[in-house]
Amino acid sequence: MGNGQEMAQRTTGNKEVSFLQDAPGSKEFSCVFKVVLLGSSSVGKTSLAYRYVKKDFQDSLPTVGCSFFNQCVTLDATTVKLEIWDTAGQEKYHSVCHLYYRGANAALLVYDITRKESFEKAKVWLSELEKEFLQNEIVIILVGNKLDLSEEREVTIEEAKEFAKTNCILYTETSAKSDYQVTELFVTLAHELLELEQQKEKLRHTTHWKKSRVDLQETASRRMKCCQK
Repeated sequence: MGNGQEMAQRTTGNKEVSFLQDAPGSKEFSCVFKVVLLGSSSVGKTSLAYRYVKKDFQDSLPTVGCSFFNQCVTLDATTVKLEIWDTAGQEKYHSVCHLYYRGANAALLVYDITRKESFEKAKVWLSELEKEFLQNEIVIILVGNKLDLSEEREVTIEEAKEFAKTNCILYTETSAKSDYQVTELFVTLAHELLELEQQKEKLRHTTHWKKSRVDLQETASRRMKCCQK
């Protein structure tokens, strides 16, 4: 990819992802996931969501409270619906944003690569998420936006990658304006969410099976004791 950019990778190594087209309109969904966009004001959260859903770019006024988008992605035989919650970035809304990301399945921590303070704020958001969610309970991607302004860059690729690697989260850079890596970002997110859900389902099934065996053994033991009386 250009300018040394690459899509997010896990610390365990490269992970290839097949990018698929959005699903046609349908009211039947195999999976529904809540995604929250977090970050400082004017980093381009709304522009990213708008570009992905509406296939267009527009400069927008700061979000008040929260705005909402949804989009569908088809992954093999599974249709995934992403409910995208675009939260306000102004400091005055920070104290209530946790109300919006409760119950989220994924979070995009968006910062502006030309504003170092927005990168530092993304770190604060990660700390907030760690208070609310257990590890491996939510998919988190660090997103450096406004790559079209790379000549004004204040946050290097290396420091962003290092932060993501240290915290075991995914990382990528995008440009909502030039439509660089936007669709890939959300489709990758859908893949990660589906994979995590499958892991959770497998764990739930295993736990239920073990519990069922224990219950049956306890019942059989009680019956044996009754017969011996």
